[in-house]
Amino acid sequence: SSTSSSTSGSRSTVASPRTTSRPSSWDTFVGGIDTSSVTILWAMSELIRNPRVMKKAQEEIRAAVGEQRARVQPDDLPKLNYLKMVLKETLRLYPPATLLLPRETMRHVRIGGYDVPAGTRVAVNAWALGRDPASWGEDADEFNPDRFEAGARHGEVDLHGAHFELVPFGAGRRICPGMAMALMNVEFALANLLCGFDWALPEGTKAEDLCMEEAGGLTFHRKTPLVLVPTPYVPPSAA
Repeated sequence: SSTSSSTSGSRSTVASPRTTSRPSSWDTFVGGIDTSSVTILWAMSELIRNPRVMKKAQEEIRAAVGEQRARVQPDDLPKLNYLKMVLKETLRLYPPATLLLPRETMRHVRIGGYDVPAGTRVAVNAWALGRDPASWGEDADEFNPDRFEAGARHGEVDLHGAHFELVPFGAGRRICPGMAMALMNVEFALANLLCGFDWALPEGTKAEDLCMEEAGGLTFHRKTPLVLVPTPYVPPSAA
């Protein structure tokens, strides 16, 4: 249903929450499928190239799950601090969208010596921000989840838009509404992939030969498919 009001002979209609929430929910689910799968692929790409990081993440996950269960449950996710660091580092290097949705300036502003007139369309390059040596240091292009460890230089940096060097979901009032769902889905899927299997490259393929080029497009896809070989994990007590 809708709520109607009349003012000076004119009639306006305000849509009910049910009318507006359905398309918003649909956009969140559909828009999150592609970006979530892309993030998982990039995470696995970097993990297979960094066996120390993969081993550390797997040990954390398997310790949280225990040997009596084969799968990660949602209740396990708050315990997986290192996995969250892996995900954060993945989103720093490979934001789902290189350019955030464009905005329009409401008034004339001057930023960094540049005049930006009112009505200018502005797009934020999340990819460039995440790799800026001025913010991240000389190893800005390297995959290193340890940079987010508590007490480290970037230990307090989060994904919620308060730190502008890392804004894969945007910031402010128009931050991505599906961020919480996307992070939970990616973390849950990645945790189960790492918990249930050990991973390797196909025979004859070396980690340093793995193509890490990005394809063009709105979503940050890999240029070539990622091919990995899974081996079901068997806990020591069951071996």
